[in-house]
Amino acid sequence: MSEDSNAADEGQSHALPGTPGEELSVSQVLYSRGGGKAAPSRPMFLCLHGWGSNEEDLAGIMRYVAPYSDYASLRAPLVLQEAGAGEFGMGSGAYSWFHDALPVGDDLDRDAFAAASAINAWVEANIARERELVPIGFSQGGLLAVHLLRLNPERYRAAICLSGFMAAGNVEGSAPADERLAALEIPVFYGYGKQDSVVPKYEIFAMLAWLEEHSWLTVKEYAHLDHAVSMEEFADIRQWLLLNNITSGVL
Repeated sequence: MSEDSNAADEGQSHALPGTPGEELSVSQVLYSRGGGKAAPSRPMFLCLHGWGSNEEDLAGIMRYVAPYSDYASLRAPLVLQEAGAGEFGMGSGAYSWFHDALPVGDDLDRDAFAAASAINAWVEANIARERELVPIGFSQGGLLAVHLLRLNPERYRAAICLSGFMAAGNVEGSAPADERLAALEIPVFYGYGKQDSVVPKYEIFAMLAWLEEHSWLTVKEYAHLDHAVSMEEFADIRQWLLLNNITSGVL
């Protein structure tokens, strides 16, 4: 089961117009039932899709991950294909958080900071401060689920990173909370496929090493999984949520 219908393309270069690190904003959001206010005693999930996908994809897996919790699924602001621009005019659109599928070096640092800042600004403007939030993301979105902790860790209850990679943080100011993050021991779930043909193994191992030092990490590796998600992974996430007392609120 693949969260991202265009995941197979994510390892190639598909540079978009614009400058890495340019200011972004989030404007399109898909909420769960009740406008994301049906289960106020539980944390809300912040869904972040991958390259070439849209806000519907992560929303689609929430019934397997946390069916009784609210979510807000955000559309990335950089456009690969506008909604409705498919062959029959009914496509949901394809979007990206970064100017390339897998940017590297300083460009990745700048794009990660710009996208995480846009998400965090949307959160501050739209979600009540007392509402706990858990970002969950796939690939680019997985990087951002973690990068939100590197930007504003006190705002997020936990993070779920699926097949994600990471920004090195070498550009000054691109990961401003790194020095205080480890002491907060924020729970992070990191799941990845051992057969991932998109994110290089060294990127996965770098992410694991960094998370081990900066979070309360749970890692799950799936032997036969490529750059995708699976029902087994969803079951592991549900168990992790319960063990960390994240989805045990009263309905």
